Amino acid sequence: MTRDEIKDMILEIIEDIDEDAEFDGLDADKPLRDQLDLDSMDFLDIVMELRKRHKLQIPEEEYPELATLSSCVNYLEPKLKEA
Repeated sequence: MTRDEIKDMILEIIEDIDEDAEFDGLDADKPLRDQLDLDSMDFLDIVMELRKRHKLQIPEEEYPELATLSSCVNYLEPKLKEA
């Protein structure tokens, strides 16, 4: 998967979880939870969806790696190349 494909996938998952999510003006380097008003259950839904779609096991201690859109792409890129 390319970096753009990973980014699009993350945004698609977020949109599936919160259909009212507004991506206009989204800053890839700021926390997604703050910008999109995601709560901890929404965040867990994102992790579960990654597991379901791509068989990715993301340890809880690595959740901070998924804080921003940029960090999601950086974290997932090598994992999705292996998957």
